[in-house]
Amino acid sequence: MKKMKVSIITVAYNSGKTLADAIESVLGQTHPDIEHWIIDGGSADDTLEIIRKYEPKAQGRLHWISEKDRGIYDAMNKGIARCTGDVIGILNSDDFFTSSDVIARMVAAFEQEPDTDIVYGDVHFVKRGNLGKCVRYYSGRIFTPALIRFGYIAPHTSFYIRREVFEKYGVYDPNYRISADFELIARFCHIHRLKRQYLHLDFVTMRMGGASTRNLRARMLGTKEDLRACKKIGIYSNWAMICCKFFIKGASTLFIRK
Repeated sequence: MKKMKVSIITVAYNSGKTLADAIESVLGQTHPDIEHWIIDGGSADDTLEIIRKYEPKAQGRLHWISEKDRGIYDAMNKGIARCTGDVIGILNSDDFFTSSDVIARMVAAFEQEPDTDIVYGDVHFVKRGNLGKCVRYYSGRIFTPALIRFGYIAPHTSFYIRREVFEKYGVYDPNYRISADFELIARFCHIHRLKRQYLHLDFVTMRMGGASTRNLRARMLGTKEDLRACKKIGIYSNWAMICCKFFIKGASTLFIRK
């Protein structure tokens, strides 16, 4: 039986300090059929030199474009349009896979339940100066569509979604600056009721300081966009309810471990 082909999208912009870690972690995966698309926004640092350096080692599995975009979600959509895999996932340019068998185990989960549309799991955060120490563990174990109105979704960087789902139900809404991933997951899980499967696995090691967690202003914008997404999709929520996500995530960090 032919193994599933997996497409991984990495959006990059002046990512020279961290991109090599992401590429190395993809190349180190044990699953045999992976294509890695890097969508660069026209970097001015050594990002493109790093990509070119890894092309021979990737042996045709690494693909890339470099051009201006309208933001991270526009770039993700460019990647989705180019993917040829059976399932598609996102790996940020400053993150890397926690172990070499992440993709193999994710594929096995799809193969064990062939009607599954989405597989997701856990991630953990580290400080940029100490990649070996977990400072926060973010689990998808408790996620249900009922929690969306409280601003909680499973970690989007652990989501692997069948390509046909994007073709049928749409891609990321680039009108969001921070919460297009929240809107997409909420749309897929609440409106379309896609079959999802939680995998108890630490998928990705994430450096602190991403777009949605960079500072208080980013957190407030993300919360505002989460509320806007709920209204768009038809999920009742309000500021008090949507802010519960901080307590839910905090509780999951304390009580749900690797």
